[in-house]
Amino acid sequence: MGDKQEPTLSRNLAQAILRALGWKLEVTRPDTKKYVLIGAPHTSNWDFVFMLLFRSAIGINPLWIGKDTFFRWPFGGLWKRLGGIPVNRRSRNNFVDQMVATFQEHDELILVIAPEGTRSKTRYWKSGFYYITLGAGVPIVMGFLDYARKVGGIGPALMPTGDIQADFVTIREFYADKIGKYPREQSEVRLRDAIRDEPQTVRDNR
Repeated sequence: MGDKQEPTLSRNLAQAILRALGWKLEVTRPDTKKYVLIGAPHTSNWDFVFMLLFRSAIGINPLWIGKDTFFRWPFGGLWKRLGGIPVNRRSRNNFVDQMVATFQEHDELILVIAPEGTRSKTRYWKSGFYYITLGAGVPIVMGFLDYARKVGGIGPALMPTGDIQADFVTIREFYADKIGKYPREQSEVRLRDAIRDEPQTVRDNR
């Protein structure tokens, strides 16, 4: 797992394809071999295609999370070979604990998670990725696809402090100018608790 695996495409080929499509690469490499890589904004199936291109262009081969129904025949084997981990959302198993244990079992591991959890607009990000990094003692690294500028890659790393509200301010500031393919489907970078804290009149108008 992690950087020792060979990406699906050669690095030069992936970079050439991205250039031909008009995309640029921006990378701030984290000083660690274990981290959770945020995949955001997530508004289109095209995000998956570009994720495969950018990971090869950067020279990494992370694991990524997908609904178990996505891994059904005939393509399930292919998605797993491309680093996919099927997740049963109907299961009572604690996914965060499973991923923390997985990090502890490996010397090198990059895990991509899309906190929006769906291509459709939601009112908050899921916080599981944060608690995985906190439990595993690994940083959050901010991956992005900015369709407005046609730039993608890896941004800065953030070591979780345990103050999720404060850390989300940092994450929100980074993604404030990153635009997904379908901006109207882009979710707000905030926690579920922030919605409960809103006045009722504000919630009713959303």
